[in-house]
Amino acid sequence: MNYVPVIGLEIHAELLTKSKLFCSCAAEFGGERNSRCCPGCAAMPGTLPVMNRAAVEYAVLAGFALDCSINKFSVFDRKNYFYPDLPKAYQNSQLALPLCINGLVAIEYESDGVKKSKDIRINRIHLEEDAGKLIHDDLNGVSLADYNRGAIPLIEIVTEPDIGSAEEAKAFVEKIILTLQYAGVCDCKMEQGSLRCDVNISIMKPTDTKLGTRAEIKNLNSIKSIGRAIEHEIYRQSKLLDAGKRVVQETRRFDDNKGETKSMRSKENLDDYRYFPDPDILQVNFTDEDLAEIKSRLPEMPYARLDRYINKFGLSEVEAKIIVNQKRLSDFYEDALRAYHNPKSVCNFITGELMRRINLGEINLEKLPFTASALAKLAEMADNEAVSKNDAKAIFRIMSDEGGAPEEIAKAKGLLITNDTGKVAEVIERVIADNEKAVLQYQGGDMKVFGFLMGQCSKELKGVCTPKVIKEELEKKLKGA
Repeated sequence: MNYVPVIGLEIHAELLTKSKLFCSCAAEFGGERNSRCCPGCAAMPGTLPVMNRAAVEYAVLAGFALDCSINKFSVFDRKNYFYPDLPKAYQNSQLALPLCINGLVAIEYESDGVKKSKDIRINRIHLEEDAGKLIHDDLNGVSLADYNRGAIPLIEIVTEPDIGSAEEAKAFVEKIILTLQYAGVCDCKMEQGSLRCDVNISIMKPTDTKLGTRAEIKNLNSIKSIGRAIEHEIYRQSKLLDAGKRVVQETRRFDDNKGETKSMRSKENLDDYRYFPDPDILQVNFTDEDLAEIKSRLPEMPYARLDRYINKFGLSEVEAKIIVNQKRLSDFYEDALRAYHNPKSVCNFITGELMRRINLGEINLEKLPFTASALAKLAEMADNEAVSKNDAKAIFRIMSDEGGAPEEIAKAKGLLITNDTGKVAEVIERVIADNEKAVLQYQGGDMKVFGFLMGQCSKELKGVCTPKVIKEELEKKLKGA
């Protein structure tokens, strides 16, 4: 039987603040276990939380970037539950009065070879603290707690149940990642856990007016896993309903190795977290001037950059999307253009040689062995015919493998074109004298032989002159000979 999936997402994104939400402990990833925590992180007796202003402003920036309304009055609550990764036995979060509400994200995706678009509503974005991390030692049968991540500020982006497929969910998360990266509030490194996703999913018959029973799939940490988990859960719930069984409301996890969701705990009733306003944290108040000032900090967003690349720089939509869809790549492009403002030439190197080597795994975009200005200089040298197009690719390969400045590489390899007209005339004279038969054929109307004569000249004049000049001088000489 065909069913209609109804999907909502909860995306947890850690904010790029230097310190944690309520104390001065470092918020960066990694570090020796339990080296970045303090009595304040654990809410030990006698400690009081002090709000991180930057975290609040980053959350508001995310709200503006995702077309949300910002509440001028916001309150922090205690969400009470016990778990070993939460030493306070409560989490500071927001329930009734979150910072941001009623957002909207337009997505584009492909389904069955057809390009589609859709608007996904955001119910809310609230600010909260992250929990610590449990490390399970199955060999010794123990679990250890690392509180370095505890109390790092994160935002939770909660959608309405507007998503209807794995393709839509993946497109939405990709759009969120790109938006948060451009806004500068989260690095969205899913492999490090700085962005994680929970999926709420149910299915219903097309004729039903009531939503089906939902399952929540926790802590998905890759775009691929999100898609696979949704597809399996739709299949699992469909099989249950087809067999006349019922779907149980529960929390599940996704087994990446088997491609299956597995039950973690039943959820017959709503969890009672006994939320109440935290008496130790002051409410957050904004004036119109405060919000306008924060909004003014919002950098150029991807859709604006895409429009500029297409309509001002003359890039194709495909070229522009390749660059814009990776913020680091787009920033690299921007830096290159500051050194040499020829958008099309620099784009050709990026979408051609650079992306080819990245896709082959030969270089890493995050650790390029050359600078944006070095690539810009190479594009300029090729445009000015200081090196040939083919030699520019050879120079790029050396830059990719060994680093170095393109001018120095070109000099060392003898690839700089000097346009020595005296040398050109000398070589052409010799080629014509040594190939009398071919010259007569050309003068007799056999145009094909010109390629042979051109090749003979080019062999000796590599690095001396551009092919264009060689061709012009050879044609003049042949016509006058």
